[in-house]
Amino acid sequence: MKVSLFITCLSDIFYPEAGKHTVELLEKLGCIVDFPEQQTCCGQPAFNSGFQKEAKSAAKQLIKSFEQADYVVTPSGSCASMVHEYRKLFHDDKEWKEKAEVLINKTFELTQFLVNVLKVENVNAEFPAKVTYHTSCHMTRLLNVEDAPFKLLNNVKGLDLKPLPHAYDCCGFGGTFAVKMTPISKEMVEAKVQHIENTGADVLIGGDCGCLMNIGGRISRKGLPIRVKHIAEILNSGVK
Repeated sequence: MKVSLFITCLSDIFYPEAGKHTVELLEKLGCIVDFPEQQTCCGQPAFNSGFQKEAKSAAKQLIKSFEQADYVVTPSGSCASMVHEYRKLFHDDKEWKEKAEVLINKTFELTQFLVNVLKVENVNAEFPAKVTYHTSCHMTRLLNVEDAPFKLLNNVKGLDLKPLPHAYDCCGFGGTFAVKMTPISKEMVEAKVQHIENTGADVLIGGDCGCLMNIGGRISRKGLPIRVKHIAEILNSGVK
């Protein structure tokens, strides 16, 4: 199966290991992975801030970048959900709306792709640690990916997965929200970190780099001994 990697801006700049683990995992599961180098931002920051013209420009570039792809996989539920927003973005442009629909139908968040397309729930990973999982807003609310991460994590050997209290609550990142509404964002991530502490977990796992960056920053500032890892790294641990 041929897969094109959609790396996303945050992964490219801040979390390149998430992309590396995604590629290695997909290849170990039999996929042929390529990387269209012309891909850029999906346009989400501009879209969420009301800059429609700029968002359309970025979206068109992404659509063109993956025209030849069979499947597009990304280690980000947030960016995958933004691709679905292209229906709204191009609602008044028949040509680009049709092109967007093609990309939408072949774009998947990593765990969504593994479980729903490859039909794999056990990747033979091993990660002996007490962990908890943060369900990011865009991934669950917009992309409707809720069960796939847990199906995969529950089959990781040695993993002790602890339920996260108030898991459905936002971490306070929200892209530009964290910049525009900093005081509110700060209180939200403070509450999220407290809930993570309450689990007794040694590792926080997530599927969106924005959330991991926000929560990880607060964990670091509090000096807590909790590691923050993208789910791709966990699933790629000890894969045979």
